[in-house]
Amino acid sequence: MRHRSLGILIVFLCFLCACTPPHNGPLAYVSNERDGTITIIDIETDRVISTIKVGGRPRGLRLGRDGKTVWVAVSYPSNQSTRKDQISVIDAGSGNAINGFEVGTDPEEFVISRDGAYLFTANEDAGTASITDVKTNKVIAVMPVGLEPEGVAISNDGRWVYVTSETSSTVSVIDTNTNSVVKTFLVGARPREAVFSSDGKRAYVTAENGNTVSVIDATEHNVVGTIELPKGDDTSPLKPKGIVVSPDAKTIYVATGRGNSVAVIDAQSQKLVQLIPVGQRPWGLELSPDGRKLYVANSLSNNVSVIDVATKQVIATIAVGDGPWTIAIRPGVNK
Repeated sequence: MRHRSLGILIVFLCFLCACTPPHNGPLAYVSNERDGTITIIDIETDRVISTIKVGGRPRGLRLGRDGKTVWVAVSYPSNQSTRKDQISVIDAGSGNAINGFEVGTDPEEFVISRDGAYLFTANEDAGTASITDVKTNKVIAVMPVGLEPEGVAISNDGRWVYVTSETSSTVSVIDTNTNSVVKTFLVGARPREAVFSSDGKRAYVTAENGNTVSVIDATEHNVVGTIELPKGDDTSPLKPKGIVVSPDAKTIYVATGRGNSVAVIDAQSQKLVQLIPVGQRPWGLELSPDGRKLYVANSLSNNVSVIDVATKQVIATIAVGDGPWTIAIRPGVNK
């Protein structure tokens, strides 16, 4: 009886502390922009294990370097003056907010520097990119970029940050050694996201209205190729948005938005291999740590499609929150 009472007490205390059982396996975190939540998925079973309420409009999502925190860009309508736009840091175990960083207004996407010391954020409404010193929680630089900046990507060596701007159809290149914009170049119409290949030789930029993926020499920061995607039909036109590159840099995966599919592109030939049907309005996507599965956030159908990379088939569909926007995946952690 004493042991039973002790067990009840422990359960009760965990409830009060909002504790969640520790999970050491790989997890996917999905930001849901319309209901202000983050869905957590066990990618070994492809089941939802928890939902974190963050409020506001969560979009860009990154994992802390230690895998113990989740960083999310949260913005609020301008008439909600009591709430502040910021990058919220959430304890991945408890789901509690443990910090918040000043990053300017209307943050959409951001990256964390390789040493974890700085945040580089696109401020969509202001047409700027801001740099935040994590240690002091101060914005140390604000620089004009293009109109309506959205996507932010950092090179593998941490030297370069690319910021895509939708309305001006440009990419601004930030040198992290000087924290300044050193170059701006044109890409396809309405660029949404950028990504660097694992070998550091190339970057790729999706253009939603241009229906293209620009191929960038990541050393010279020049467009060296353009991959054109099929136009689709009137009801499902392909609108490239999210993009990831396989670990071996041989395959590019692109979420096509209104095209309701994922485009598989051969990086060497720069040709479309296949379109894989998924849910409605796929935005963000991410590969599992072993590269065997691709997770796709479908904004209108409120679910995540799981694609087997080898067979190029959807093998699972996971219901998440309202308006899934992007996905970040944490590898398993040591016990």
